[in-house]
Amino acid sequence: MECDDDIDIRHVRVLPDTCTELFINYTTTPLAIIDNELYKCSIITSRMSQPMDVQMRKGAGVIAICFQPGMAYKFFHLSMHTLTDTTAELADVWKGMAIEMEEKLADAGDNVTRVAIVQQYLLRQLANSKDDRQITNCLLLAQRSSEPLSVQQLTKNAGISQRYLLRKFQQYVGLSPKEYLKVNRFVRSLQHLKKYPHQSLTHIAYESGYYDQAHFIRDYNVYSGHTPREVAQSQHILY
Repeated sequence: MECDDDIDIRHVRVLPDTCTELFINYTTTPLAIIDNELYKCSIITSRMSQPMDVQMRKGAGVIAICFQPGMAYKFFHLSMHTLTDTTAELADVWKGMAIEMEEKLADAGDNVTRVAIVQQYLLRQLANSKDDRQITNCLLLAQRSSEPLSVQQLTKNAGISQRYLLRKFQQYVGLSPKEYLKVNRFVRSLQHLKKYPHQSLTHIAYESGYYDQAHFIRDYNVYSGHTPREVAQSQHILY
């Protein structure tokens, strides 16, 4: 991602998607203003259940990596609930390795080389990680199910207790299973909204797993700060 214009890009609101993203700055220009705070170096953003207001700075250039739900833990090796709904400087998590990587990216001549450098560091982190197949399977089940799931269904499918599931979701995802399923339903409605812009909002709510309009509207107010219609018609909201 590069901002070559002579001015900062316009303000945008980015909605939660239960993913963690890594933005690695390879310029000396400050990266972005996020929720009214200026970030100069590489950052980790974790939009679990809140929107973020973002403005990329002119002259900035970054390599952006998006980790699917539950996958960032393998690369950062800390409980993800500590990063939920926050933006943190990468140097605070990866320490000297982050600065070393930024310097190599700044000296690289093109983005193909930069991507290769970043991949080397990611693979190094991944080599020291352990997988939890039960949590991975729970996440895949929630994402692929055509019907809304309950926490009880997740625990029954995985053969684990609710207490264990809660602890592991906080560690790997950053949300409780109940919170994750709620946000995942909201994300599913955004996907329907984008794919079928001419369908009625009532139909989109039903197809996304909402049982009534009240819960549909409430979730949009909580997770976007807008009504469903405002989100659908807005030019400055990204989802």
